[in-house]
This record gives sequence, structure tokens and C-alpha cells, in this order.
Amino acid sequence: MSAPISNVRPDPDKVLVDIVDYVLDYSVDSTLAFETARNCLIDTLGCGLEALSYPACTKLMGPIVPGTIVPNGARVPGTQFQLDPVQAAFNIGAMIRWLDFNDTWLAAEWGHPSDNLGGILATADWLSRNAIASGKKPLDMKDVLIAMIKAHEIQGCIALENSFNKVGLDHVLLVKLASTAVVGQMIGLTRDELINAVSLAFVDGHPLRTYRHAPNTGSRKSWAAGDATSRAVRLALIAKTGEMGYPSVLTAKTWGFYDVLFKGNAFRFQRPYGSYVMENVLFKISFPAEFHSQTAVEAAMILHGKLKEAGRSVDDISKITIRTHEAAIRIIDKKGPLNNPADRDHCIQYMVAVPLIYGRLTAADYEDSIAQDPRIDTLRAKMECVEDTQYTKDYHDPDKRSIANALTVEFNDGTKLDEIAVEYPIGHKRRRADGIALLVEKFRTNLARRFPQKQQQAILAVSLDQARLEAMPVNEYVDLYVI
Repeated sequence: MSAPISNVRPDPDKVLVDIVDYVLDYSVDSTLAFETARNCLIDTLGCGLEALSYPACTKLMGPIVPGTIVPNGARVPGTQFQLDPVQAAFNIGAMIRWLDFNDTWLAAEWGHPSDNLGGILATADWLSRNAIASGKKPLDMKDVLIAMIKAHEIQGCIALENSFNKVGLDHVLLVKLASTAVVGQMIGLTRDELINAVSLAFVDGHPLRTYRHAPNTGSRKSWAAGDATSRAVRLALIAKTGEMGYPSVLTAKTWGFYDVLFKGNAFRFQRPYGSYVMENVLFKISFPAEFHSQTAVEAAMILHGKLKEAGRSVDDISKITIRTHEAAIRIIDKKGPLNNPADRDHCIQYMVAVPLIYGRLTAADYEDSIAQDPRIDTLRAKMECVEDTQYTKDYHDPDKRSIANALTVEFNDGTKLDEIAVEYPIGHKRRRADGIALLVEKFRTNLARRFPQKQQQAILAVSLDQARLEAMPVNEYVDLYVI
């Protein structure tokens, strides 16, 4: 006879407790983290504004039931929508992730920590508008920056040593987890309620990565983070009603997360929670491309100029070798037909071919009108990805965290150009001095896509001033983006 299963309710798993105590008790005092969070905020919102130019994105915007109006609801930047915080989180989350242009974190697991802004900004705006309606003080944008720093930290620190993609789960699981924790704090959950909420995030069903990979790559990867951060707001609100949690959600034998979904392995941690992730986050500044390809695209842009200097064209190319790291080969080394924009922006060969041909890579270059150029697939067929084990090692090295790629172009006559190698993309911490000025220009460009000049200047005046932004009520800042 098997031994009976104990029904003694255990203490909460340490992973849950550590997350909750960090969110409730940790005081952020890093000037670099706050400055980077402000840059992250404007870059993320700018990415969302650019996405509103694409009907495939805007068809998902608005309330679930058309015509629904929510008094004191959260505003969706760049639109006239005022929604409940759950649906507003989905709207904001979907638009900021749509073009694969917001920030990135690369480790054992990768992802985009600014995806959490959907839940954070929607909740903060909703709370602020209701506070004002009740004669109370609204939240300040500093509260948003603190929540961003902590959400980045939770998502990024768990990602450092734990690969969800290797068990087939999508990284937006960590968005749901991090957003639940920080949103729960924002809405005033007690410590026990917040532990319940975080446990509910782990109990949830979790997305498969199949929508990111051949042969199923599709547009869900552009709204999956919006779905995750909005689900987080919903779970936090459920926990606020006093709904129970599940203390050993991770460690319970047979039925817990580790046994069911993580091959029996417990999470490993490299460092305690602080402000490390925000301080070291990667910005996508120049190219809307999956981050493992950013340096490859930069190298391709350089080679485009070298081809011109040599009086050559892409028709003269016989072979292109891409020396890269293991993660890039696993995720974006893709042969065969590419079926849609989501397929193309996760193919390193496509993302190298376009700048070699055109000298650019923009979001529009993933659309059918450009993809039908036969030169792209001809060049793709001539490319070979080869792993450089040192590149893979440096990718995981916490002191380097490089995302290196190197391209060698060979010609039909047997000659070749010198290899172009780029170890750190322009959005890397090691290139911050060059990168931030370009990030601000990216933000200016994205504001101009949506707003008249006077409104652009009003947004810029606050957004580029750290002290003024931190002190501004959330609802007043969001109102600047209403069109």
C-alpha cells in the first residue's frame, strides 16, 4: 500500500516569499536604475505608438465589448480609449510588443521586461483617476518607475538561471508573474494576499512557445505579453477579494509546477533581487528585430556600405557565413518559406538579407510588399549559421552579456570581404553613451507619428526631465498621450 498523502497545508514556497518580500520591502536607491527606467518608459511607449500604424495591431485595441465606457478607467496612450485596468493592460501590452522593438533581457531565458508596463501603467492610471474622484492623492510617475524596476528585476533574475523555453514554455510566463507581484502591491494587497496572488500566477495555464517557432510562427507572439500582463492585473484583483492561494504551488509533489512543467527541477538563482536588471537591460534602438540578431543586422549595414565601396552588388555574393552564439541558432536560424511578418522578424537570414540589399531594416520591411523581393530568399539560401563557442560563453558571462555576431561575405569569383564582427549592440549597457541619444531620437520620431507638434513638445518637456517626470501624477502624464 502506498503511503497516504499529507494534507497539512505547508508554509509558502521560498520563491514566492522572496518575490513578495522584495516587492513590499526593498527600497530602490539606484540613480542609474531610475534614469534607465525613465528611458525605458519613453522607449516602450514610443514602440507602442509606432505599432498603432499597423491595422493588424489596432484591430485588437479597445474594449472587449465595443462601446463600453469605464468611468475613471485607464487611458490607452495614443488612442481615445478609456478602459477597465485589465483590458487597458492588454491594449498597452499588445501595442508595445507588437513590432518587437522594446527592451530585451537575455540569459538562460530571454524576454522583454518592459512588457510589464502594460499592467503597471494601466493599474497606476486607473488607481490615480479613482483616487482623484474620491478626493485622494493620485500616484506619481515615480511609483510607476519603481514598479518597472521591480518587475524588471523579478523577470530578469529568474531568467538568469532558468530556461523555460527548453521545456517548451514561453517567456511571457515571467511577465505574468512579475506583473502580478508589482500590480498586487500597487492595489494594496497585504503580504499574505500578495503571496496568494503570486501563487495564482504559477497555477495558471502557461503559453506554449509554438507561436514563436516554425512551422507555427504567428502574430500571437505580438500580443502574448499583453495577454500575460493583463492576466496579472486580473489575478491581483481576484486576490484582493480574499481568494485563497496555493502555498506549495511550485514544490508540491506530482502536482506542483516543478514536477508538472519543469522536469522536476527547482529554480536556481544567481543573485538576490535588487536593481541589477534595469541597470543592465538591453534597448532595441536601431532595428525592430529579435535581439539575438541585432549585432548581425548592424554588421549587415556595415557590409552594405562595403559592397558599394567595392563596386559589388548582392548578385555577386556566393556565400554568407554568420558566426554566432547558440541561442541565436536555436531561435532564429530558419530555412524554408516565411509566411508572415512574425515569421520574418524571427529569421536571422531575413534580417541580414534586407539591410544587405536596401541598407535599412524597419518594421515595414517585414511586410509582404518587401518580402516578395526575390533577392531576399536568394540571399537567405546562401547563408550558413555557425556557432562560435566563445560567443556562446560570453553571452552567458554576467560580466560581459554580449550578443555577438560576425558576418563574412564571399563572392562568385572566390574573393571575399573582411569579416565584420559586432559583439555588443548599440542598446547594450557598454554602449549607453552612444545609445541614449539615439533612443531619445527614436522617441521623438515615434511621437511625431501620432501627435501634432505642440503635443509632442509637451510630452518631451516632461519625459526628458527626470525630476519633473517622477513628480507628475500618473493620470496627468498619461493624459498627455490622448489624441
